[in-house]
Amino acid sequence: MNICIFGDSITWGAYDPEQGGWATRLRNYFESEDSPPYFREAGDVQVYNLGVSGDTVDDLLERIETEAKSRNPDLIIFAIGINDAQFINSKNSLSVSPEQFQGNIEKLAAIAKKFAGKIIFVGLTRVDELKTVHCPWRPDVSYFNESINKLDDTIRKFCKENELKYIPLADVIGKNNLFDGLHPNTQGHIKIFNKVRSGIIKFLKI
Repeated sequence: MNICIFGDSITWGAYDPEQGGWATRLRNYFESEDSPPYFREAGDVQVYNLGVSGDTVDDLLERIETEAKSRNPDLIIFAIGINDAQFINSKNSLSVSPEQFQGNIEKLAAIAKKFAGKIIFVGLTRVDELKTVHCPWRPDVSYFNESINKLDDTIRKFCKENELKYIPLADVIGKNNLFDGLHPNTQGHIKIFNKVRSGIIKFLKI
């Protein structure tokens, strides 16, 4: 069984020095004896962490077909969108309009359906605005929970309307689970892993 996880730096595993993030923790779990018999009986389980730091949905659209085609996934997991919620201070606007974001999510799902029979969207985490307004690593960019809420709601509604699995993360991690106000620390990644793992098991009905 091949699982492709597409996302950004949170998917990639930034700031979890213990195991490299929630997606890598998921891979380790599915390859361990602790995983449900479903996965062990399915034979070789390949989990591909395809998170790229800084990626927006627009960025992902440029690479998804090539990466999915080369990995032949049975399940595609999307965990992306928080960078689309960037507020560009100099332009006084979001980096991507809500309308463009909606259209890009629709395009992502359409492409994924060409390669995988099962699709999951993971919701967006929230930020500590005390640390993400004029980000230290990029002062011209800010992250606000209001914008993140709107894009997350777009993903949720799209999944509901199209009968796709959606795993919410809005209340999964708190400010003490964030390394820099945006990226989860090790404990944050553990909480995301537990939520996503549970969601996948329920989705596959195992």
